[in-house]
Amino acid sequence: MAVNTEVKGQLAKLLATENLQVEHRKITTAYFDVERRVLALPIWKDVSGDVYDLLVGHEVGHALFTPNKDWRDVADCPKDFVNVIEDARIEKLMKRKYPGLRKSFAGGYKELNDADFFDIDGKDFNTFSLIDRINLHFKIGASAMVPFSIEEQLFVARTDVAETFEEVLQIAVDVFNYSKQEEEQEETPQEMPANESSSESSPKSS
Repeated sequence: MAVNTEVKGQLAKLLATENLQVEHRKITTAYFDVERRVLALPIWKDVSGDVYDLLVGHEVGHALFTPNKDWRDVADCPKDFVNVIEDARIEKLMKRKYPGLRKSFAGGYKELNDADFFDIDGKDFNTFSLIDRINLHFKIGASAMVPFSIEEQLFVARTDVAETFEEVLQIAVDVFNYSKQEEEQEETPQEMPANESSSESSPKSS
């Protein structure tokens, strides 16, 4: 059954408790312009109402809970890091405010994951960056068994309990700095033990 996108647009306005401008476009995914108060929904075929309810619920979450302010002077990290942590926070707050959305979020993400929307089929999660693994953990659920080290689990736990946008910014900065430090350590050549000669670890000359 085709999804009535106009009905979903009205749903967005009701959930947001404001007269949002809702647009239906040929785009890859939904987005919300916090400053212009425009919610754009993709025109997708062969998806269920749960997927559209997920998209609406997610973007309305930004409308309700993401502040319209320039945070770049506060958080020295890429925007993607803030987006991932903020997505987890606003979805938690939406499910708390509208408990009926819990089923739609779960069903919608399962449907998207089954269609390999996140492009993870057959891939090793251990090769993914920390911020990408955090994103997958909060979107497709704990059942996906996304791996985290003991140190990384702290960031997951902090994201799970974040209530304010200020907390989101701090977590994003900490995840970015930790990831950068890990990358630098991996790129640093390992020093050779003092009791081993250099000739043993280098190609022999002919």
